[in-house]
Amino acid sequence: MSRNLTVSAERIAADIDALAVITDPDRPWTRRAFSPLFLEGRAYLENAFRTAGLETRIDAAGNLIGGRKGKKPGAGTIMLGSHSDTVPDGGRFDGIAGVVVALEVARALAEAGIELDHDLEVTDFLAEEVSIFGVSCIGSRGMAGVRPAEWLGREANGMTLAEGIEKVGGNPGAEQKARDDIRAFLELHIEQGPVLEGEKLDIGVVTAIAGITRIEIIVEGRADHAGTTPMDRRADALGAAAHVVLAVETLAGELAATPGHFAATTGEFEMWPNAANVVPSKVRMLLDIRSEKRDDLGQFLTNLESCLEGIAGDNGVTIAPPRLVSDNPAMPMDPLVMDALDDACAATDAAHRRMASGAGHDAAFMARIAKAGMVFIPCLSGRSHAPEEWAENADIALGAEVLLEAVKRLDKQLMEQ
Repeated sequence: MSRNLTVSAERIAADIDALAVITDPDRPWTRRAFSPLFLEGRAYLENAFRTAGLETRIDAAGNLIGGRKGKKPGAGTIMLGSHSDTVPDGGRFDGIAGVVVALEVARALAEAGIELDHDLEVTDFLAEEVSIFGVSCIGSRGMAGVRPAEWLGREANGMTLAEGIEKVGGNPGAEQKARDDIRAFLELHIEQGPVLEGEKLDIGVVTAIAGITRIEIIVEGRADHAGTTPMDRRADALGAAAHVVLAVETLAGELAATPGHFAATTGEFEMWPNAANVVPSKVRMLLDIRSEKRDDLGQFLTNLESCLEGIAGDNGVTIAPPRLVSDNPAMPMDPLVMDALDDACAATDAAHRRMASGAGHDAAFMARIAKAGMVFIPCLSGRSHAPEEWAENADIALGAEVLLEAVKRLDKQLMEQ
């Protein structure tokens, strides 16, 4: 479908292509936070920000920010952005599209002679992906004032996180305060899933970023000789664990069929003694649970514990109560922003639906300090975090047009509040 867009699809493509070149040539597309390639990508973005007429700075948390003043001092800031770092071997569009689109919105506003009442900022957040220090969303956590102080001492590749933040131009020693001037935050991202492509939709308006809960389950049986121990006299930890995995899949599938996003995955799995001729004596599993609604998480855990009791009894093993490893609740997006995005989709003839995000994003932390919203665009076969990750430039440009329309609407609506 041909559309007359205010944004430049050509500029968007050129920026994404330029950043794609800045990669480990043996592992496309790899540009990890704190690496020389990351700094090279940052230098490209900083120059692009300045060329677009934005004043650039690196904040204390290590985020690259380009801004321009609004007509009404003190009205606050509308911020757009995402991240330019990647996971290893994947990330030609993940994060990058959101930063480039934010920049293009700023360029389109300037070219149209539109001066917002609010200040406008475009942000490349530091280390949204899990970094070499084993933690993620470092920049957005810092901007929201919730980056744990003890993280600064984490070490990797011969440096601490504090030294890494200094390396990118930040100031880890500065007092960490949440920004209180940001009135609204918008982020564009590839969906990283197959829903929009499957339903032939242009845009997903994100309702919430699902909570991420991880629990550990340990199954203990008894090691015996694999050849001489009768099948009905075994306490096979792996056999019981297989029932646990299937129970997780069944219980998660039942909740996934109800309204609201829910998914559970047995992502880590270890067994002992791991020998061909020994009945397994112990299994450790780590479950990753993504829930939009807290009640769904509670129901899943209650049902799972009941299943574990039955599996333990049926298989002659011991299964300890699940141990909570980490628990981050879901973060809803702001109703005003979601409505503005819906209206922007209607104004640009973008076929859309509301949907939750099963993955984490910087917007989850920005939602703690501002009215936040996200838009998803389709990606090929739902693939992401892989070399095959792909999004059509026409889809990215339409997403940029939606964000542009939403910014103009929010600029007026926020002044009326």
